Amino acid sequence: MTNKEIYDIARKQSAIDIGCSAEDFLKQENKVVISKKNPRARKYLELPFFCSLVSYGNNIVAAVDERAAELAGDYINKYSIEQCFETPCLHVLEKSLAPFGMKICFMAEYFLPDVNVLRELPCPYEVRMLKPKDFEGLYLPQWSNALCEKRKQLDVLAAGAFYHGELIGLAGCSADCEEMYQIGIDVLPKYRRQGVASALTSKLALEILALGKVPFYCAAWSNIKSVNNAIKCGFRPAWVELTAKPEAFVWQMTLRE
Repeated sequence: MTNKEIYDIARKQSAIDIGCSAEDFLKQENKVVISKKNPRARKYLELPFFCSLVSYGNNIVAAVDERAAELAGDYINKYSIEQCFETPCLHVLEKSLAPFGMKICFMAEYFLPDVNVLRELPCPYEVRMLKPKDFEGLYLPQWSNALCEKRKQLDVLAAGAFYHGELIGLAGCSADCEEMYQIGIDVLPKYRRQGVASALTSKLALEILALGKVPFYCAAWSNIKSVNNAIKCGFRPAWVELTAKPEAFVWQMTLRE
């Protein structure tokens, strides 16, 4: 699979997710579309969106509720792409969303592999490939990035690092959509900064490609450790997303037990 084929698949999936055409992300002008449910969208997305902005770097495509179409169009056409995804301009968008009881919630950067750079990196510990039957008992807090208990049926493959038989690192992938598998990684604190995360991530990415699927990786821009892991493994920034959610949902996420 070439880099172009990988990017084409990713843009095609983003188009399914937000209800536009894959070519829209290559245009210079911004676009606003009305968000609708789609059974082929990534499984963890809650559609329709009230307001979600997506950019592959050329422009912004906004998927919105009809009530937010005008405000989203005004916003993405007033500021540059970079400004639209950063403060202080985000305050302008949130002020416009407030009358609808919505607030900015999720902001993330997505990475795709560069097949000219991606390679299996060495691990100081034993690495094993795991199938669903092998990790069915691993839905535990320490592996919550690698595996998702709420969507167990989507977890299809994992790479584990073991020390004297004990699992000390786990990279898992979920079949979030037909052609793309998302990678998540966890390493026990005692074993971090030893190359375990990059070894497992790179190994799993290559296994996913061997299955004919596209591996992708998501991280908050402020999660330096996760971003560094992606880059070390041969992943490169591909697109960014911003999504608004109801105020009650946002405030609930800020609560700590």
